[in-house]
Amino acid sequence: MKYNNPVIKGFYPDPSVCKVGDTYYLVCSSFQFFPGVPLFESKDLINWTQIGHCLTRESQVQLSRVNSSGGVFAPTIRHYEGRFYMTTTNDTTRQNFYVWTDDIYGEWSEPVFVDQGGIDPDLYFENGRAFFMSNGTDDQGVGGVVQCELNIETGAKLSPSRSIWKGTGGRYLESPHMYKIDGRYYLMAAEGGTEYGHMVIYARSESLSGPFESYAANPVLTNRNLGGYELQGVGHGDLIQDGGGNWWMLHLGFRQIGRWLTYHHLGREVFLTPVTFDEDGWFTAGHDGITLTSFTTGRIPDHVVQQEQKVVTFENTDWNLDWCYLRHPSTENYKLETDRAVLRGTDITLDAPASPTFIGIRQKDFDAILSCEVQLSGEQGEAGITLYMDENHRYDLAVRNDQDGSIKVVERLNIGDVKSIEKAIPINPENPAKLLIRSGHERYHFFLVQDNEEIALGTAQTRYLSSEVAGGFTGVVIGLYAVGENAEAEFTNFKCEYL
Repeated sequence: MKYNNPVIKGFYPDPSVCKVGDTYYLVCSSFQFFPGVPLFESKDLINWTQIGHCLTRESQVQLSRVNSSGGVFAPTIRHYEGRFYMTTTNDTTRQNFYVWTDDIYGEWSEPVFVDQGGIDPDLYFENGRAFFMSNGTDDQGVGGVVQCELNIETGAKLSPSRSIWKGTGGRYLESPHMYKIDGRYYLMAAEGGTEYGHMVIYARSESLSGPFESYAANPVLTNRNLGGYELQGVGHGDLIQDGGGNWWMLHLGFRQIGRWLTYHHLGREVFLTPVTFDEDGWFTAGHDGITLTSFTTGRIPDHVVQQEQKVVTFENTDWNLDWCYLRHPSTENYKLETDRAVLRGTDITLDAPASPTFIGIRQKDFDAILSCEVQLSGEQGEAGITLYMDENHRYDLAVRNDQDGSIKVVERLNIGDVKSIEKAIPINPENPAKLLIRSGHERYHFFLVQDNEEIALGTAQTRYLSSEVAGGFTGVVIGLYAVGENAEAEFTNFKCEYL
């Protein structure tokens, strides 16, 4: 059958995967968004359903005043003796920790902290022993992939942290994962930075602690030399074996907005690439070491159909699964129902690295039509839709109650230090405002709909919400928000149709 990449679209970076029985489970980074660490399941590796989050309580992760692209980095999920473990880093507090659960559909434990630095942690289990790895500096000050043995019940180190592999010499060694395959230990990692030079590398050893011999043809997977190809930034992968004995890599990558336009704003997404071992036990990945927009393979049965949700509404999404908040929300400001959302504003604005009244869903494709009706009440304040990359890079289409008592629909561009209202149109405050955004690869177009007529407010280039401009590691989130102490807004008829 033929499947298309990415297999999970939108801002779901740094995938890690494990398999229990006939089901695969996958986690991704969440940074400053809450709940933390989205959790997916699949039966076939191409159709993924979100079933929860690993970090659902404020006690599990500190996100207060966390800057954009801070917070929760690069999780790993593993299963051992009936228990699931997820280990990750809070990069803002510089702490590595893990949580566990015996029920993948239930709550996860309070965090267990590990006294080893670095980021992108990994857990490996063997013969009743647990080993922890991260990329950083060991107890002797030596950099690389660092390993120690853990007491898995307490997180206490049972051995010194020791650097076991320094990679191949590329910059930003990260994302270490350990596997035992046919009696050998394989250590896979990434280098090059999670940008256009990203790549997957690996080495192997007869011993868990090394020495490790690097694969002679590293990198085993990268799209770094493919100028003009849509898929870029390929790296940060995790290996998994399917029920037929075939090996695969789930990894991140991103789609640039145009063939020669090296910008991406949807975030880093999840890709699936075939892996093949040779007679000597070395493996290759993808099509001559690159990831394609689609693969035709006999590894997945022809009766499997790749599904895609083309229309997103309040009614067909779950507030607790598909939507997210900025940092820890004040839940009393949200009334979320099957067909509407009522948001109460505060004095915290979208410009602050705090938790404004905001709930968002990831943008998953370039071409889309987004609409929502907004009814604003209160003497002052505003509410609407924001295309949110971070505090300083976002586009707002909002209903605003001005100090003169008038109600207007405004289009606001926020690009770095430049914040500009491009157009404002007065409206009747007694009726909800129908807001409309048409999204393309290169531009967003903003409208107010009145009497079935689309009134243009302006356009904005997508590139200014890209990681190349804004920096950071996230992607555009379609946010509904309210600002102002006395502002309350009702959102109805939300619809995002991907074309």
